[in-house]
Amino acid sequence: MSEQSRLSVFKTYKLYVGGKFPRSESGRVYEVTGSKGGSWLANAPQASRKDARDAVVAARKAFGGWSGATAYNRGQVLYRVAEMLEGRREQFVREVAEAEGLSKGKAGAAVDAAVDRWVWYAGWTDKIAQVVGGANPVAGPYFNLSTPEPTGVVAVLAPQDSSLLGLVSVLAPVIATGNTAVVVASEAAPLPALSFGEVLATSDVPGGVVNILSGRTAELAGPLASHQDVNALDLTGASSDLARTLEEAAADNLKRVRRPSPEDWPADPGTSRLTAWLETKTVWHPIGV
Repeated sequence: MSEQSRLSVFKTYKLYVGGKFPRSESGRVYEVTGSKGGSWLANAPQASRKDARDAVVAARKAFGGWSGATAYNRGQVLYRVAEMLEGRREQFVREVAEAEGLSKGKAGAAVDAAVDRWVWYAGWTDKIAQVVGGANPVAGPYFNLSTPEPTGVVAVLAPQDSSLLGLVSVLAPVIATGNTAVVVASEAAPLPALSFGEVLATSDVPGGVVNILSGRTAELAGPLASHQDVNALDLTGASSDLARTLEEAAADNLKRVRRPSPEDWPADPGTSRLTAWLETKTVWHPIGV
């Protein structure tokens, strides 16, 4: 067959839920176009409320095993994700360039920063407990120890303006601290996030620890904010009006909420996103004499 008569094979993007790649339950898709020129890039699955509920079920099922793993083991697993992401660098450079209208050089820098950011958070898995936990001085013959524990299932609205580096910056601290995540990808630029699901599937991250949905942010965020089995909510990718509505819905079961704020994604992230998804448990124990 000559090259002239060969048909192009376009990539089919799918959701990533429970370690599998389902199409949207509703069968809907929407067109994703490049940020410069508006050229067609792909049809992305438009997830439904049912898909969002399925993702929460998968995240809850995976929580026990992931939160129960040793911090050192979680760090090893996360580092493996960085290895896989590095191996697919050229693909992500192309997708980020198309999604954000960047030159190849700037897109490459963004992908490299995303890999480095993931490695950075992988290194924190077995260190954050030493920073936020410790022994407390008490009056009496007792040990009084405070230790951080994961919050649970965290729904994350990924940044709209940073398709990969921003995604990594909000997702990595959630799972590094032992939580599981349901991520709503950037509405206009979901393709790097959906491809990142393929990276997770070929790494050592157990199915259900991360679940990635694409579609209309406002449509998916509402059911997640009001879901009784979601413990926390990151509103980074929400508009100010949507964020207020979601906060009201999240109050029904006292979800922990991180409000949207201006972000400089290439800057040093600090530890605030790690501590945002931790609960402190304090234990008293008598001193043996």
